[in-house]
Amino acid sequence: RNMPVEQYAAELIATAKAIATPGKGILAADESTGTIGKRFDAIKVENTEDNRRAYRELLFTTKGLGQHISGVILFEETLYQKAADGTPFVELLKRENIVPGIKVDKGMAPLDCPTANPGEVTVEGCDGLGKRCAQYYADGARFAKWRGVLHCNPHNSSPSDCAIRENARGLARYAVICQANGLCPIVEPEVLMDGDHDFAYAAKVTEKVIKAVYAECAAHGVLLEGSLLKPNMVRQGEGNKAPYKPEDIAAATLQTLQRSVPAAVPGINFLSGGMSEEEATVALNALNAGTAVRPWALSFSYGRALQFSVLQAWQGKAENVVNAQKILLLRARANGKAQLGEYDGFAAGDAAAQASLHIKDYVY
Repeated sequence: RNMPVEQYAAELIATAKAIATPGKGILAADESTGTIGKRFDAIKVENTEDNRRAYRELLFTTKGLGQHISGVILFEETLYQKAADGTPFVELLKRENIVPGIKVDKGMAPLDCPTANPGEVTVEGCDGLGKRCAQYYADGARFAKWRGVLHCNPHNSSPSDCAIRENARGLARYAVICQANGLCPIVEPEVLMDGDHDFAYAAKVTEKVIKAVYAECAAHGVLLEGSLLKPNMVRQGEGNKAPYKPEDIAAATLQTLQRSVPAAVPGINFLSGGMSEEEATVALNALNAGTAVRPWALSFSYGRALQFSVLQAWQGKAENVVNAQKILLLRARANGKAQLGEYDGFAAGDAAAQASLHIKDYVY
């Protein structure tokens, strides 16, 4: 049954437009407690609530962040945390003209389907979602995120039709529940870039997945103008060592999106998918350079690719905060320029920016 999104339609459209502002994108800071723990392990910082709070305070008190960042995705714990001076994080973001968002899925579960391939998953979190969305809206969130995960493996024809169908339905159901409660949904069907597949297979799979998602969105009555898409860029698998250029990513990704994403969707915010910070920026720039048909704003929703160098600089120490914030601002500015097709490599200098951030079977 279609849910009534009319009540919030104008606000949903305004939120989506604000996030899709030219020259800006999304900082994904919604790592679960377990995932941020892995990030902290790498810099030998204990995974305590206060350390998580201190780290997110570093991110959200970066002066000028709102010049390049239009939205920040938060984990539930973070939505309710405050800076050391007592200012709620939501308030800090609003001061920078940044829209606060919230991750609402509850993670992955094995896909219970006789025709599924081994390891395929579905996403949990629809139970009680309406009530949670209403609460998040009351507490200042204005958009939401739900990550579906699909495998890309030509050797066993992954993803299976069952996995595509289940994930597409889950994303559409989530989207319409969010909209009925005032939250602009980011629809994220991530095709993982694990394995040794080539560009052609990644393009075929990504196109099929996104088409299925929008067929379900139509069936569920999702207001496309009040939603955003967070897909993977089309790339060969991490195990495929054939040489390629950023322009190859751009060409394959643009063709895929032109064939699958309705022009009514205002913004497409790519995930970084384990690319290095610099590769993610350069690829986004290639997507926005030239004269290709782009009816949507093509931007970023980066987690690792905005935070890796920041964490390396911070090391959990108060005396490193200012330097870490400078690095965050640099990477945010680089990606903001890439959204305009104007990035010239000014942020490429640091070795950390060139490091691959790929994690197999990535769990967020």
